[in-house]
Amino acid sequence: MVNRWVGVTVDCVDVERVAAFWSELLGRPKGPSMPGWIYLGDLDDPQPRLVFQPVAEPKQGKVRLHLDVAVDDIGRGIAQVIALGGRETGERHEYDEGVVVVMADPEDHEFCLSQYY
Repeated sequence: MVNRWVGVTVDCVDVERVAAFWSELLGRPKGPSMPGWIYLGDLDDPQPRLVFQPVAEPKQGKVRLHLDVAVDDIGRGIAQVIALGGRETGERHEYDEGVVVVMADPEDHEFCLSQYY
């Protein structure tokens, strides 16, 4: 038996808004989805798909699992996230390998933008 990682599921109050944010940020189109849910990508894609699941309650507290998004230019990446409805958290880390800035999507799910040197 071979196990295969096929996706990450994000709980959302506004599935359309959050999925549209991630679709634009990552250039991942909508794929076949269950009613009320939105999947970015397809099971056969080389990258795992992102699945947006409707829930009634808003996010509370810091997420324990997050996505890392590599960008060519950290300033442009930050500007793109903000233009799409996300925000900066104020957390930034400088490493020998590059810079990491903690961002949040429209429902405040944290993720990292990373520019590698």
